[in-house]
Amino acid sequence: MNGEILLCRLGDIPDGASRGFDPHGVGRDTLFIVRQGAALHGWRDQCPHEGLTPLPWQRHRYLNARGTRIVCFAHGAQFDIATGVCILGPCRGASLMPVALRVTASGEVFLGAPEACPTATDHFSGGAK
Repeated sequence: MNGEILLCRLGDIPDGASRGFDPHGVGRDTLFIVRQGAALHGWRDQCPHEGLTPLPWQRHRYLNARGTRIVCFAHGAQFDIATGVCILGPCRGASLMPVALRVTASGEVFLGAPEACPTATDHFSGGAK
């Protein structure tokens, strides 16, 4: 579809794992995807507690040891994978910002149209999804 950016193939993200992406070439991951079975959950790599703080302690390491929650390793906040809502930590009740994803029948994972995607400017200014 017009305006979409190919991120990866479904098989590139193992079930129960996460992976970061830098679709706009800003030099670091600005969004990440968590895979739970056939479901993919896309989020901006941005803690709602401190908006400029990336979540992982190491590239692609967005989940706790059990793989059951997204974790901001700077602040200890924990987020529900499916909803992005903070369930524990300093930003309890706040949410991660979702990103639009589309998976084709052949397993290609696309980031949605530009107006629905984080850009370098949006990411650092807290712009709308």
